[in-house]
Amino acid sequence: MHGYVANGPVLRLRRYGQEMEFTRSFELLNEAEKLLPGGVNSPVRAFRAVEGTPPFIVRAEGCRLTDADGNEFIDYVGSWGPMLFGHARTEVVRAVQEAAADGLSFGAPTAREVALARRITRMIPSVEMVRLVNSGTEATMSAIRLARGFTGRAKVVKFEGCYHGHVDALLARAGSGAATFGTPDSAGVPPGTVADTVCLPYNDAGAFRKVCDSLGEDLACVIVEPVAGNMGCVPPDAGFLETLREMTEDVGALLIFDEVMTGFRLAPGGAQELFGIRPDLTALGKVLGGGLPLAAYGGRADIMRQVAPEGPVYQAGTLSGNPLATAAGLAQLELCTPEAYEYLEELSTRLATGLQEAAEYTGISARVQRVGSMLTLFFTDRPVRNFQDALSCDRRAFARFHRLMLERCIYLPPSQFEAWFVSTAHDRAAVDQTVEAAAASLRDLAVEAG
Repeated sequence: MHGYVANGPVLRLRRYGQEMEFTRSFELLNEAEKLLPGGVNSPVRAFRAVEGTPPFIVRAEGCRLTDADGNEFIDYVGSWGPMLFGHARTEVVRAVQEAAADGLSFGAPTAREVALARRITRMIPSVEMVRLVNSGTEATMSAIRLARGFTGRAKVVKFEGCYHGHVDALLARAGSGAATFGTPDSAGVPPGTVADTVCLPYNDAGAFRKVCDSLGEDLACVIVEPVAGNMGCVPPDAGFLETLREMTEDVGALLIFDEVMTGFRLAPGGAQELFGIRPDLTALGKVLGGGLPLAAYGGRADIMRQVAPEGPVYQAGTLSGNPLATAAGLAQLELCTPEAYEYLEELSTRLATGLQEAAEYTGISARVQRVGSMLTLFFTDRPVRNFQDALSCDRRAFARFHRLMLERCIYLPPSQFEAWFVSTAHDRAAVDQTVEAAAASLRDLAVEAG
């Protein structure tokens, strides 16, 4: 029997001369489903896109996870991106422990907030002032509100397959979990809420030019993932980001980079450093908090001075700038050295090359797309440039591949529409083990396909 086998109260993976028990995970899922929608607190964790059952994790260290039944996995989810330097990194844990000894929350200004803001503005030159928040959704939502308040305009352009958090006005043709479950638009969002949202195909510079020509002074901003990661890893075509910058300047709209995923991951200054584009506003998260709830939005000082209490654009948060989160953020950003990014590039190249060679050897139609330490193995024979390309991939093949990899102790994002993340805690041995597991899994797929 392949995949998951329910056997009374025991859930097992049986294959390759070993039996991995998921007894406790199965029990926890049954309990969770009575208390939490789908048994989870974020949809994609449910493993439904890969027709599986999620292991419940009890601990993580370096590049490995251990579940409630003692099974150990090499992790390429990395808490969905934050763990650039691996789980339970000593410097980050120590910083949080020391901060916790002084109190968990004050609801008042702290020196760490100032220090973290200074560090962010030094690492990302386009961010002259910053506001700390708790999640990427808060960051993008606030950036949109600020752009509208600053310009006095209403229209917003986003791109199909780019997910900017569960913001009502942006849940239109979204990627990530929305794409996984086949509902790019969410129930509960009134039509009027997205009436001023214009959706365009990612990487279509010509379509954006036409929209700018037609909307003109009605366009408040465009928000984009400079490297899409929520329909899988999709890099920008040459000239695409440059067109966004040029045209927004021409019509007086703002350019917002959603770097919640790419910020500090692709370079110390994020994707905007990598591609040499300076946006007006930037949303940050994930790596910034080192695993704690921390995000930020920032940009030009004249725009940011419109945020309350200095300006009329209201945004607030009881736990914003939490002392534990800012301590983790400061420790995390200290680790963003040139050597770290060189090592990430080496490891990520090794992984991507190995995966592509394995696919070609087995004859499986699959291709790896990578930017820095983000990558995706797409089950398709053509480049993935936009959301429609991603939707055309063989998701059933990916689901089977995911289960085969889990049986070989490799923990991948449970959706074809998510990026994998490499950390500095991965080493060559872990990468080589992953490539070997992928080669074997792809061979199994080829045999099953006949």
